[in-house]
Amino acid sequence: MARSTPGSVISVTAGPRPLVDPDGVRAPRPVAADAQLSVRPSSLWRDGVRRLRRNRLAMAGGAVIIILCLVAIFADVLMPLPYTKPNFGRLNEAPTRAYPLGTDQLGRDMLSRMIYGARVSMLVGLLSQVIIVAIGVPIGAVSGYLGGRADLVITRFIDVMYAFPRLLFVILVMSMLGAGLFNIFIAIGLTGWVGIARQTRAQVLTIKQKEYVEGARALGSRAGRLLFRHVLPNALTPIVVAVTFGIPEAIFTEAALSFIGVGINPPIPSWGQMVGEGQQYIRSYWHLCVFPSIAIAVTMLAFTFFGDGVRDALDPKMK
Repeated sequence: MARSTPGSVISVTAGPRPLVDPDGVRAPRPVAADAQLSVRPSSLWRDGVRRLRRNRLAMAGGAVIIILCLVAIFADVLMPLPYTKPNFGRLNEAPTRAYPLGTDQLGRDMLSRMIYGARVSMLVGLLSQVIIVAIGVPIGAVSGYLGGRADLVITRFIDVMYAFPRLLFVILVMSMLGAGLFNIFIAIGLTGWVGIARQTRAQVLTIKQKEYVEGARALGSRAGRLLFRHVLPNALTPIVVAVTFGIPEAIFTEAALSFIGVGINPPIPSWGQMVGEGQQYIRSYWHLCVFPSIAIAVTMLAFTFFGDGVRDALDPKMK
């Protein structure tokens, strides 16, 4: 601010002078280390969404997934009849106007059981992946970031877990926990984290050697901050793809468990359980087995098409 008094020279009070180098060129303002070194993958995700929208097959799969989610959420409203209500006067009835998908061996409405089975399948697919990510991502990230002896021990443990046949391992866990919806979440989660842990470890091993991570480490960033701010955000692409493919795998695993009788407890309906109950009547009452089998196949295809689209959209080589 300028200030003058009689008989004095005008004095100017100003703020801090801008940084100027000896050649008279204004120097750039200092920027925080995290702002300089943090790589924001927003453009990758934006481009990925744009490419995903152009994939018609993936969009068709996504539309089916949205419909399944809506059916699962509003199952209580959409069911024409209670899924446990028997009608002993109309056992194993073929599809009619009153029962569009027919009735089962107890006279229960197949359409209502199919609708509620969608809720069971989506819950199994989504919640089991939450458990898998919660276990596999931290283990893989710690293994890849620490390296050395810790990485060797964790990797050997992952290899041992990977050597077990997945379905047999799930059956073993279910035999220990007992049948039930909650136990299926636990069994699939405890046995399905190995793949995502290996993918996370591989990504972390690559990303931790990047220049921006080395620069942040040189500036004194702690290991936890480096891992969660600089490394993991840039390792999300394979994790998202793995989750997309893991959901149908979990749904199919639940269907297989229910088919052999170690999955969902009756009277809660499951598509796999319905196939298992109806397969002995397949020649006489085809609808008991065919409709839930179609539901499983359509769900698997929808998630597979959508997963392929997500993988291709997030792959920089596909540009």
